[in-house]
Amino acid sequence: MSENRDEGISIIPIGGLGEFGMNMMVYEYGNDIIIIDAGLMFPEADMLGVDLVFPDLTYLTDNKDKIKGIIITHAHEDHVGGLASFLRQINVPVYGTKLTLALAKGRLREYNVLAEAQLNVIHPDDSLQLGDFKLEFIHVAHSIPDAVTVAIHTPIGIIAHISDFKFDQTPVDNRLTEIHKLTRLGEEGVLLLISDSTNADRPGFTPSERSIYHDLDRIFQKAERRLFLSTFSSSLHRIQQFIDLAVEHRRLIGVTGRSMIGNIRTASELGYLDVPHDLLIDAREVKHFEPYEVVVLSTGSQGEPRSAMALMAMGDHASLHLEPEDTVVISARLIPGNERSVGHMINHMLRRGAHVLYEKNAHVHVSGHGAQEDLKLMMNLVRPKFFVPMHGEYSNLVHHAELAETVGISPENITVAENGDRILLTRDSCGIQERVPAGRVFVDGRIDMGIEDIVLHDRQQLSQDGMVIPIVVLDSNSGAIATGPDIVSRGFVYMDESEDLMNEAKKIVIQAIDQLSPETKSEEETVQEEIRVVLRRFFTKKTDRRPMVLPVVMRV
Repeated sequence: MSENRDEGISIIPIGGLGEFGMNMMVYEYGNDIIIIDAGLMFPEADMLGVDLVFPDLTYLTDNKDKIKGIIITHAHEDHVGGLASFLRQINVPVYGTKLTLALAKGRLREYNVLAEAQLNVIHPDDSLQLGDFKLEFIHVAHSIPDAVTVAIHTPIGIIAHISDFKFDQTPVDNRLTEIHKLTRLGEEGVLLLISDSTNADRPGFTPSERSIYHDLDRIFQKAERRLFLSTFSSSLHRIQQFIDLAVEHRRLIGVTGRSMIGNIRTASELGYLDVPHDLLIDAREVKHFEPYEVVVLSTGSQGEPRSAMALMAMGDHASLHLEPEDTVVISARLIPGNERSVGHMINHMLRRGAHVLYEKNAHVHVSGHGAQEDLKLMMNLVRPKFFVPMHGEYSNLVHHAELAETVGISPENITVAENGDRILLTRDSCGIQERVPAGRVFVDGRIDMGIEDIVLHDRQQLSQDGMVIPIVVLDSNSGAIATGPDIVSRGFVYMDESEDLMNEAKKIVIQAIDQLSPETKSEEETVQEEIRVVLRRFFTKKTDRRPMVLPVVMRV
């Protein structure tokens, strides 16, 4: 162990604070770094053309020689979805439970990093020594099997890193959150608790996953035609209930969506799903059976444009089509930012005559995250000296901090941090010391093809105010205007009805060029910038809009 035991532990959220998704927490002591989770975030409505969002790994690439390993707490995309991108830049040992790593392998294989990945299976009864950090794993109930949280035993005290959890007393897989281990930690003395804040604004306890079973059962009973059930492909407890109900109501099961097919196959092979294979049929075979004989499990609960459910809503699925009186159940929480795409999908389903049930009009979803009473119970079990909320938008973190005060944690011992804050923990203090590089990497297409913030800004500006392209031809010798200027506009104004505006804009361009010296006119970039500045100023004054101006200057 390091000799400098009093130097403190640095805790750095690289992602997951102030947002839903992109979860990644760094723990650093001396020359040792461990990382918990490597998540991604799905794009928000204003992230035009962006497919995925990953955390900026600048701090970790600068310190990669210190990294002893990365621990993945469970197989949801906001915790494991960025692992392939991470390993392409920093190849370190990866630790996770059997199911977590099995589901992660598909994405690693897809991005050609599986062969080099150092995957190590852990069990909740295991402990792991990584440098000066000794890690203990605790099983927790969540909406996916094999989820764990991590107790980090450090030279200065115990840190309880409580990832996604709830206290489900009747879990689908009958595996309870290991309260006895949490209680033991509290008795040993926990220096710092870092805990999930997703539902910190929701009162009470989060209901059991089984609480929606009877409501789903009634939907099965009432459905006289086909049933389409959509949820996250990683929500295996929900999928198990769908399968159990299909068995009970004697319906064949069709599965569509690549991730849904792959996850069901993997979880079934490993024993985490009980699937009667004699009831499974290919999605292409659904049309050959009577409508009351089949149920279809599908991806697309967030309205993703190319997902199976969205394709069915638009009538573009290769083999499945919604028909009048079919029943569609969207069994998932609506992720903030996806409201428009989900609403668009539901509208198209309703136009096709389907009955659509979702969180707002039916009891078809229950969260996998603990609500306020779950969170308070966790604090009372581990009894920490210091507390830092994680996972969620800033309001969630603040709500969680307020809950911590109600159970007796001193306000001065509570730190609400954001991505990039370096939190220094000692035996006697916990607070933000400085900031390190942190941010978002936007991916358009392949994960090795990131786009810069300026590109996203340009897309946003184009979507709001359009573009204007002034074209002018200058004499190579004199610099005088030989032809033009001509102006082309897209998404800004309708040219036929804005002739006066464009004629005035042309005069502005002519005046700007005439005022330039012969030497300046010979510098093409300077001429372009002058045109850009005067036109943006002119259009803003005349229209209160700021179109993107892209001057084209040619010479003859």
